[in-house]
Amino acid sequence: MKISSCLLEARTQKPTRGKIFSFVHRQSHFTKGQKRALEELWPELGIKYKTEVINFTNLFNRTAPVILEVGFGMGSSLVAMASQNPQYNFLGIEVHKPGIGACLSMVRSLGIKNIRIICHDAVEVIETMIPIDSLYMVQIFFPDPWHKVRHNKRRLVQVLFAKLVLSKLELNGIFHLATDWKDYAEHVLQVMNSIKGYQNQSTSGKWITRPVSRPITKFERRGQQLGHDIWDLMFKKIQ
Repeated sequence: MKISSCLLEARTQKPTRGKIFSFVHRQSHFTKGQKRALEELWPELGIKYKTEVINFTNLFNRTAPVILEVGFGMGSSLVAMASQNPQYNFLGIEVHKPGIGACLSMVRSLGIKNIRIICHDAVEVIETMIPIDSLYMVQIFFPDPWHKVRHNKRRLVQVLFAKLVLSKLELNGIFHLATDWKDYAEHVLQVMNSIKGYQNQSTSGKWITRPVSRPITKFERRGQQLGHDIWDLMFKKIQ
């Protein structure tokens, strides 16, 4: 049976002690449709991790603003936004292979042309593959909150990561995060406020109302049914 290069690559990723990674290894269970989509569409839409900068014009065969989503899960928000905004190019990063398969399956069923996917740790991808001043937006929706105090240091959004994102955003580019953990929202707010070059887009100096551009996912609806609040934070690169 043919095995996607995404499967082979993700199997070799081993987080090193002390380094913050954008993911947690989870056991993979594929549906037949997810596996088929991954095997058939990865050669066309998948990008192998390399330690060289991407040329977005060549990658998408056109010039358009690029939106990067880190950890897109099963791909519902990424696919919805790409479908509704054909004027943008969308790059998704995810290591959960069934999620990539599910995303590719939706891409095929909707005939979407403006999505590309990387199956690798997002921090390393952003560090080595994303050009400086090249992204219109970076979005992270419902990252692992690492809610136990002793695990807070494992949260993706830390000062070094936020500075890295800032360097990759174009002037007036946007960093958008959504979470259903208020403690994480407060943590992100503290991190972002400590970095020169970002401007909070909230009039209150805290969170914003969910923008209509961010689709409501099944995960979010389930949380709302359980009484969970959602916090959206949006920051613009101003220098």
